[in-house]
Amino acid sequence: MMNKKELIVTAMFLVLGTGVFAQLGSGTAKLKKYVDYFNSIDTEAVKNYVPNAQSFDWLSQNVPLLDCPDEVLEQNYYYRWWSFRKHLVKTPEGFIFTEFIEPVKHAGKYNSISCALGHHIYEGRWLKNTDYLKEYIDFWLYHADVGQSKQRFHQFSSWIDDAVYQNYLVTPDTEHLKRILPALDADYGKWEKERQLKSGLFWQFDVKDGMEESVSGSRKDQNRRPTISSYMYGNAKALASMADIAGDKALAQKYNGKTAQLKKLVQDSLWDNKDSFFKTKHPNGKLAHAREAIGFVPWDFDLPADKPAYAKAWDQLLDTAGFKAPWGLTTAERREPTFRTRGSGHSCEWDGALWPFASSQTLKGLANLLTNYKKHGKMTAKVFYDELHQYARSHQKNGKPYLGEYQDEKNGEWLKGDNPRSSFYNHSTFCDLVINDLIGIKPRLDNAFGFYPLIPEGRWDWFLLENVTYHGKTLTLLWDKTGNKYNKGKGLRIYADGKEIYQSAKLKPAIIQLK
Repeated sequence: MMNKKELIVTAMFLVLGTGVFAQLGSGTAKLKKYVDYFNSIDTEAVKNYVPNAQSFDWLSQNVPLLDCPDEVLEQNYYYRWWSFRKHLVKTPEGFIFTEFIEPVKHAGKYNSISCALGHHIYEGRWLKNTDYLKEYIDFWLYHADVGQSKQRFHQFSSWIDDAVYQNYLVTPDTEHLKRILPALDADYGKWEKERQLKSGLFWQFDVKDGMEESVSGSRKDQNRRPTISSYMYGNAKALASMADIAGDKALAQKYNGKTAQLKKLVQDSLWDNKDSFFKTKHPNGKLAHAREAIGFVPWDFDLPADKPAYAKAWDQLLDTAGFKAPWGLTTAERREPTFRTRGSGHSCEWDGALWPFASSQTLKGLANLLTNYKKHGKMTAKVFYDELHQYARSHQKNGKPYLGEYQDEKNGEWLKGDNPRSSFYNHSTFCDLVINDLIGIKPRLDNAFGFYPLIPEGRWDWFLLENVTYHGKTLTLLWDKTGNKYNKGKGLRIYADGKEIYQSAKLKPAIIQLK
């Protein structure tokens, strides 16, 4: 149930609308249409903090509203917010977001699981109510392992520090950041004790990466996987930035050193020159023979140098013997002889099938390549858009919106079948990919934000993204090529709290100052 403050603000929202959308008369009506449809096809076996009956009110107050010509992408954008809301749970130790909608045996308190924590924070950073994420972050730092027979926070690899910093860039809260920084620093040290080798690389079991039964993985061997070393690189880089914000120069210097070391180690030790790909290294010192989607993860944190040799890895995204399949991007290259051979097809295998967890990681890495690098290889905004659209299209079962655990790469069959635990599987991102990467709102520390759209030229003649909370303001981004869709004039217009702060005749990169 929403609290009194939320209900009052929601009522005001419904009466007054939100800026430009209120003038256009389309925002809440479109959201209502989608929510009514999603509610109508849901048996609502589990009710958490915001039940279906209150989902429209809660979503209209908390999430950015999208209007775009791609109906597949637009519907899934709202479906993913509607599903994300289902996982918000109020516990005696604060708000958390669950991964499984049904209780599972391997979860900790309140059905909590840390595997997709980074994804949850990336997605949830765009919510207007910032208390949810602050309490969720506090839960994992201070409460998750208390009273538990085994550790829950380190049950899975994590890029929490990076996610916390990315959340801070959207809604700066220096007081909260300074309070949790010592705990984040201590947690990084704990990972070093548990998983760092003398070489400086980190190791992990595939199951503790949340990627069991993988081509190169093992539940017993200390494999040097691109995942965990990339996560720890991203965490170290974020901790250096957060230490700068907190004014702790010594801590910043410590983590800048760790960042430089990990960057060199991953490039020198996990890059296969022959196959032009980042791979797992086994304890015997040999690189795995197969390419896996985890080889794209270093770009999630801008780890690889901006060189054509590294960008060549992305060629495999377009290769049907590589990762490109009819239903999406596979977790192992399709030319691999043991592709999809490790299970019955209905347990949990990461040896080729499509996992939204991996798809969202790969798409984030691709967006970073296109936005933050000069050397893109064969990658273009069109490639990103097409794969994001396919990812949106994959969210279906029997012709209705659906999000599950993993899928057959050829026909989209959800390989957990009708297992109730698989429904609404909160193990990936989608809305963040639309806001942060496709439309391209890039948060910054200063009183500005970057705008780096990955919408292919000529693909969209119009779009509207509104109710975006950023640095204490509410943003609206409006694109109307002809001026006939929204009747606000031709081109791009950006508003902060209803006041126009930027105009452009084209969709092009820019730094937008908040006035």
